[in-house]
Amino acid sequence: MRNGRLIGMARRSGPRAPMETLESGRIGVDFGLEGDHRGRVRPGKMPKRQVTILAREDWDAACADLGKHVPWTARRANLFIEGLTLPRRAGDIVAIGDVRLEIMLETDPCQRMDEAEPGLQEALRPDWRGGVCCRVLEGGDIALGDTIRIEEKP
Repeated sequence: MRNGRLIGMARRSGPRAPMETLESGRIGVDFGLEGDHRGRVRPGKMPKRQVTILAREDWDAACADLGKHVPWTARRANLFIEGLTLPRRAGDIVAIGDVRLEIMLETDPCQRMDEAEPGLQEALRPDWRGGVCCRVLEGGDIALGDTIRIEEKP
């Protein structure tokens, strides 16, 4: 099994709030990445977008298509990883230490990407380059440099 590494972590307090980068953080079943507005579980709802993950390799490919370097935080993802390909299907698990995140769906690039850099939305469309949305199955503490592994669903 190949492992990746957590190389970035960020959160935002509201929909248009600036991204705040972190060295470490806590992920919880009820709140996603602590302090991020997207992770809260609404009563009676199945969480689908508690934590978002972006792979450096996919981000680099999108930036190469643009011909520009754009900071990864422009994607507004929570976790930035390198060294492995994120699964392109729901149900697989991304594990970081004790934390287990179930992939629910592709992170669909929105018009906010073009606000950050014209053409970025289209550059993120192919092959799930925009990353994945996850729900938290098991929480815990994480930090930059942590090992990441994929647990494929049977």
